[in-house]
Amino acid sequence: MVCGISLFFLRISHLNHDFWIYSILGGIAGALGNGFLVKALHLGDLSVLGPINSYKSIVGIIAGIFLLSEIPNIWGILGIALIIYGSYFVLDTTDEKFSWRLLKRPEIQFRIWAMILTAIEAVFIKKVILASSTTVAFMSWCLFGALFSFIVLFFCKLNLKAELSKTMKFNYASKFLLLAGCVGTMQLTTNYTFDHMPVGYALSLFQLSVIISILFGYKFFREKEIGKKIAGSIIMIMGSTLIILLKN
Repeated sequence: MVCGISLFFLRISHLNHDFWIYSILGGIAGALGNGFLVKALHLGDLSVLGPINSYKSIVGIIAGIFLLSEIPNIWGILGIALIIYGSYFVLDTTDEKFSWRLLKRPEIQFRIWAMILTAIEAVFIKKVILASSTTVAFMSWCLFGALFSFIVLFFCKLNLKAELSKTMKFNYASKFLLLAGCVGTMQLTTNYTFDHMPVGYALSLFQLSVIISILFGYKFFREKEIGKKIAGSIIMIMGSTLIILLKN
């Protein structure tokens, strides 16, 4: 709503063709990616699905090469290798271990699609920032994300009226407002980061949250083999650190 009101103070005619194209593409990728993420979290363990997000920086680097001409150096490639190696320890805690059979699990498939789509969304957001500014790109993310999210919900045949009525209850409303505040703050600061460094490197910063996902999975859902998952996550974070600190 706030972003919608802000449009009245924005000179839309000054926004170029790239802004609208990448805003629409980013909205589509973000809505689908978040939809897959919710589905994955509904089916799988947080301590397994969280670390898979470390591959997001790899997808971001690859997409950035083609859409933004952001070429990684040798340290970036070594960091990617460490992320893949660390993921072995995390995924090896599943019943299927680190194998092709693991990809047959629906929660893993949903999480991978979510990771790919949100990484591509990040590149589109960077294109929007280059065509406007960090603040305008944030407004675009809010509006187009909401628009395409409602379209996705429509095709999922969700009873929007019933679901929205639930959010009006105090217990739900307070949680949704807190969630909106966290996500909004995250995206606004993310836009600032994208404006000052390559997308793939910026996405590597987010992997510092991997251990938090594992600890939360243990604390709130009693998920197992936490030691091995933490060891793998530390290796993945080392890879992300290489990408970030030795990016030049």
